[in-house]
Amino acid sequence: MTPKRRGRLAAAEATEAHVRAFFAGHDVEVVDYDLGFGRRRAVPDLRIIVVGPGPRSSTWAYVTAGCWSAVNQDGHGIEFVMTSKQRESAVVDLIAMVAYYHAAHHLDHWHTMPIGGPWLPGSACDHLLVSLPYLHGPDLEACELPAGHARLLWLLPITAAEKAFRQQHDTEALEQRFDDAGIDPTDPLRASVV
Repeated sequence: MTPKRRGRLAAAEATEAHVRAFFAGHDVEVVDYDLGFGRRRAVPDLRIIVVGPGPRSSTWAYVTAGCWSAVNQDGHGIEFVMTSKQRESAVVDLIAMVAYYHAAHHLDHWHTMPIGGPWLPGSACDHLLVSLPYLHGPDLEACELPAGHARLLWLLPITAAEKAFRQQHDTEALEQRFDDAGIDPTDPLRASVV
């Protein structure tokens, strides 16, 4: 095993240990995700950590492990978190797609990206907003790694109208609309706030 691969695996293992510690008492499964021929080099050794409901949260959480290794600057990088009401294989595929997109486009806090369709069947949300992990807090966000640290940022499904509102105003104005409406960010059928 090359030193580079050892470093990637050590970062993924540290991310997994961080997620397991944060979600103590929850069932945790690690899915080794192969992006397929022509893509696997973008995020080698990608894992999706799937966390079931438990004492800390009644929702499912999906966390990448491998983005940091693919895209970091001086040991500082990002991993991603998504949430859903039920276990959804579509969310595992979606967060893996985000990992691949991130390797080329370097997503960061408050960036948005189109996902080419609803995040789950029947949803009007067809974009993702990279946000702070409000559902879980700063203890999940800050992840120490052997060669630096990762920020675990939340992928919040939003509508095209919400993305346009954010571009016309700003992200804080959109987040205020979410707060005012009291949205359930894990509900794929939630109404747009715009």
